[in-house]
Amino acid sequence: MASAETCKASYYSGGGTTASGERFDPDKLTAAHKTLPFGTRVKVKNRSNGKTVTVRINDRGPFITGRCVDLTPKAFKTIAPLSQGVVGVTVTKV
Repeated sequence: MASAETCKASYYSGGGTTASGERFDPDKLTAAHKTLPFGTRVKVKNRSNGKTVTVRINDRGPFITGRCVDLTPKAFKTIAPLSQGVVGVTVTKV
């Protein structure tokens, strides 16, 4: 990933185990990214309202064209209402 990535973010829920082996917890500030190493911290900024959240990568995905990060519901709610579903973001390593 370059210094910043511009794409769309969504949220995901469910259960089970993440790709890193951790139990999925919708109340943690974690996220899925296709290529960043597990444990990487990134700042996700909603481009429409300027709100940000810092999350730790612990899973793989999203696998939908145009999206580069899937956030837990708690992380997504920090930058947008869940009802929005998908938002344009900038993702930056911290």
